Amino acid sequence: MAKYLVIVESPTKVKTIKKFLGSNYEVMASNGHVRDLPKSQLGFDPEHDYEPKYITIRGKGDILAALRKAAKKADKVYLATDPDREGEAISWHLAQALKLDPGKMYRITFNEITKTAVKEALKHPREIDMNMVDAQQTRRMLDRMVGYRISPLLWEKIKRGLSAGRVQSVALRIIGDREDEINAFIPEEYWTLDAAFAVAGEKKPLTAKFYGKEKKMAISSKEEMDRILKELEGAAYQVREVKKGERIKKAPLPFTTSTLQQEAAKVLNFSTQKTMRLAQQLYEGIDIKGEGTVGLITYLRTDSTRISEEADRSAREYIGKTYGDSYVASAVTEKKNGQKIQDAHEAIRPSDIRRSPVMIKEALGRDQFRLYQLIWKRFTASRMQPARFETTSVKIQGNEYVFTVSASKLLFDGFLSVYTDGEEDLKGGNLLTGKLDENSALTLKSFDSKQHFTQPPAHYTEASLVKTLEEMGIGRPSTYAPTITTLLARHYVVKEQKNLYMTELGEAVNQMMKKSFPSIIDVTFTANMESLLDSVGEGALDWKTVVKNFYPDLDEAVKEAEKTLEKVSIADEVTNVVCEECGRHMVIKYGPHGKFLACPGFPECRNTKPYLEKAGVACPKCGGEVVIRKTKKGRRYYGCENQECDFMSWQKPSDQKCPQCGGYMVEKGNKLVCANENCGYIMNKMQKLD
Repeated sequence: MAKYLVIVESPTKVKTIKKFLGSNYEVMASNGHVRDLPKSQLGFDPEHDYEPKYITIRGKGDILAALRKAAKKADKVYLATDPDREGEAISWHLAQALKLDPGKMYRITFNEITKTAVKEALKHPREIDMNMVDAQQTRRMLDRMVGYRISPLLWEKIKRGLSAGRVQSVALRIIGDREDEINAFIPEEYWTLDAAFAVAGEKKPLTAKFYGKEKKMAISSKEEMDRILKELEGAAYQVREVKKGERIKKAPLPFTTSTLQQEAAKVLNFSTQKTMRLAQQLYEGIDIKGEGTVGLITYLRTDSTRISEEADRSAREYIGKTYGDSYVASAVTEKKNGQKIQDAHEAIRPSDIRRSPVMIKEALGRDQFRLYQLIWKRFTASRMQPARFETTSVKIQGNEYVFTVSASKLLFDGFLSVYTDGEEDLKGGNLLTGKLDENSALTLKSFDSKQHFTQPPAHYTEASLVKTLEEMGIGRPSTYAPTITTLLARHYVVKEQKNLYMTELGEAVNQMMKKSFPSIIDVTFTANMESLLDSVGEGALDWKTVVKNFYPDLDEAVKEAEKTLEKVSIADEVTNVVCEECGRHMVIKYGPHGKFLACPGFPECRNTKPYLEKAGVACPKCGGEVVIRKTKKGRRYYGCENQECDFMSWQKPSDQKCPQCGGYMVEKGNKLVCANENCGYIMNKMQKLD
């Protein structure tokens, strides 16, 4: 009987796939990559046409020996690694490492680990796609160039084992640019005015918002507010217009890698790394009672929203039977944008929509269940009718001014019966839509005027950073989670209550990259590089052309930076803090977590202390010295050197007092802003107070 060998990446898949195939199939795992560029060197020679040099990854010798032995016995070898560029490259490396006979070697891919998908893949084997292999190889070489040429400079300049990366350094810059924006943000004052009206025959008052006159007006000061209120004194109010309409809320698209990471962060509070780990488990296979081990979702690394005809048909049948024919979508929209979509596989969806979350809850861990439920609901919703709302908007006239109120009432829930993002008010507003018309008598009960200040842009979260990277065309689905994980692991950024903050170490690395390698961390340049990699993957561009155009400029920039960095090499700064163990004056050192004090007598004396850098201003609370401190996670703030004082500020305080309320002021760019949010006084730094 013929003997066939199927090689997959993960050992978890072995158990799942073996169950689908007969006894004449042997299923084995490569445990991921088996060959890579050597760790000790660049891995390719620019002098010899950039040919890469691959070696067997340490610890993979036994796996390769076992695979080689099985391959010799097999009549056919099926390489069934993941259906993306990286999976294609692993198949090619396996073919090379195992010295497979091209006559009996076949490449197969499946988007979901189900019996139907695996058996169908075996019916349609193909050759290894060398264009995809070249694209992955080019990405690996570009990443190696940036990492291996720039990281030693960071090491030399800032000390310890830091790293740079082609996508990682751009992501760091994006976070840094947002921090600069936040720090330089000057809040602007604005006011809102609400009016409560009594409606004849109704118990509940109607609350309307100030709009303006014929055009919308902004109220930017108390003086303006007082003037408007004065002009409204004694005004008679009447309903000027009641407009009814209908609003459609479209069903969401099924998940891509990026949107899954964003939604899991928002709804389930999962990190990108946790989301991908759980999704991998759901994809590779879960033991379901009565079914055995089965893959519950399709491949998790995708930027396509396409769904197969079979899955679409199955979903429509399920929705029709479960919710009724009126809930089945009439047409499905696909994602369209200017960027190139890698449409090799589908969106992330359940492998079988009939396997509802409730049916398999017992087989899943708590977090596995929550993620599967999110994916199942989103896919089901994507095949359903839009939700329909009746909208009512009312304009109320008082003298020359207009107040508006609007609300919506759910007419047909559509996809919202399955999936809601929490932003939709299904109960409608406070409008008395049936009874309010142009003849309704209104009596003003009260005004509610409030002062507000504009808020700075929000700090990036993992979810919003992923969204930005995707929108800018930086990286690919497989790179988002590892990029953020590296930034956190290197202590370039810290995460506090979902928000990402740049550490002092991150700032130092980012500043050096901006100064010496502006093109490497240029957003447009990096996005264009992704486009070039797509062209290589499609066979439209030779991979060596990309590498040859990239490396010489990088090499020149590194050599220039080496000269510059030698000139600006910083000696350890001596402080007036005396080492209590040996009496020497301690010096400032730079470690992975930022600055610290160390004894210059190292290694004889190993005494170290936290470094408290003085801000040069007195504490607004107790008059002590303000020093720069750090949170446990490494985020910088300003505090008092006196342990008993509880003064704390995220911005640097100034010694100037606010002329309006007497409070302390903080620096924001070239402005001084009162720290009291209810005051909001702003002045230029150079402005002198009498």
